[in-house]
Amino acid sequence: MSERHTPPSTEPVLHAQDVDHEYGSVSVLEGVTLPIRADAVTALIGPNGSGKTTLLRVLSGLLEPTGGTVTDRGPDAARRIGYLPQQPAFRPGFTVRETLQFYGSLVGEGDGATLERLERVGLADAADRPVDALSGGMTRLVGIAQATIGDPPVVVLDEPASGLDPGMSTHVFEVATELAAAGTAIVLSSHDLELVERNAHEVAILDDGAIVDRGDPGDVCDRVGVDSLRDAYEESITGDTRTVRVQGVTT
Repeated sequence: MSERHTPPSTEPVLHAQDVDHEYGSVSVLEGVTLPIRADAVTALIGPNGSGKTTLLRVLSGLLEPTGGTVTDRGPDAARRIGYLPQQPAFRPGFTVRETLQFYGSLVGEGDGATLERLERVGLADAADRPVDALSGGMTRLVGIAQATIGDPPVVVLDEPASGLDPGMSTHVFEVATELAAAGTAIVLSSHDLELVERNAHEVAILDDGAIVDRGDPGDVCDRVGVDSLRDAYEESITGDTRTVRVQGVTT
């Protein structure tokens, strides 16, 4: 049974309204409206190819919507939005500590904060390891630490738990909820529906570039008439959930 979360009390710090996005003649997002609130974890779930990464990049300001608007209502900050891509990469030849110190210097952040961010993601013991000697999962953790540098009001994480073992995946979601509790708006995508159900304050289900349901995970389950977010997901998605849909064709 999905648990109920304490609803966030603040107005949206970021608001997507009727957002469309096209790559040439291919429509990837259609009429997406999504408020992103401070002190909350908002999770995007949906099949591969449903538009999650494109929506996260639009919210981050890395892509301009071809229709609709994204309004930033957050407080003034040296860094407006922190972003973790699906495959983070860092310049080789530098240690983890040096890498984060460089990004911190861009926003006037001291070295002490660098170590605090490494401790938060569980990488303090790897501070002096070269970034090119990290595993894929550890590289992702460095990316999460980098995304929080400068304490941006909004942090966007594209599949933050991908490639991590179950214990570290749980830890990553705990970090996300801790950041939200401190007032940061967290937007993430994930295929781990159990972790999303336990940690997200709001979930948006995407299918073929559109949001087909949105709300507290427990409320979404109630509307669909099921007991788990996984069941709600399977009921909400059209077509075969075992295939990837590309321009209306299954592969």
